[in-house]
Amino acid sequence: MNIKKYLHSCLLLEKEGDQLLFDPGTFSFVEGLVKPGTFSQVANIVITHSHPDHLDVDALTKIAALSKATVWSTQEVVEKLAPVGIKVQEIAEGSLQVGRFALQAIAVAHEPILADHIPGMFAFLIDGKVLNTADSFSDKLLAFRGIDLLMLPVMAPFLTELTVARFVEKMQPKAILPLHDGYAKPFFVTQRYTNYEQYFGKRGINFHRPEQPGDGVSL
Repeated sequence: MNIKKYLHSCLLLEKEGDQLLFDPGTFSFVEGLVKPGTFSQVANIVITHSHPDHLDVDALTKIAALSKATVWSTQEVVEKLAPVGIKVQEIAEGSLQVGRFALQAIAVAHEPILADHIPGMFAFLIDGKVLNTADSFSDKLLAFRGIDLLMLPVMAPFLTELTVARFVEKMQPKAILPLHDGYAKPFFVTQRYTNYEQYFGKRGINFHRPEQPGDGVSL
């Protein structure tokens, strides 16, 4: 499996020629560093929740038109995309096969934020060895302690570095792919990555550094 990050929480997974896209949100496209055409070959698109930094409706409309991909998400996303004519396969908690990828959808609460409404959300276990936590540090995810690759937010209004460190220490993954940092200036992302890399490296956890769009890892 190859995993490439295209800013913030937008992830392109590929296995045996099959492409799966997670969370093409506004922060990936706002500066023009990533284009919808990058994802013209995706077969399936999974949206973890309805926040715009995970769901850019305009970009998704273009991606869907180019790729004819099937979109999977929550009931709220089903309702949000209906007006633009995008049909969404509603996800329920549990196992599902999405192309060549075996997913386990885990219903988790979004971390607390300053908002009147908190959307429903899923984290995803992928092929039994990769965990995308979405915007959650839920204790439910501790069931996957020791996972090969943990993909989780490392910057957000709802966390500090200490929040990240404590959660990772509970999870004890073999490696980390950092997410949710698309709003930070590049020099700050580099500085934060260095701090995380040093801290987790001392604890035997490999911290990957996807600093440019399309950087990623292979499993």
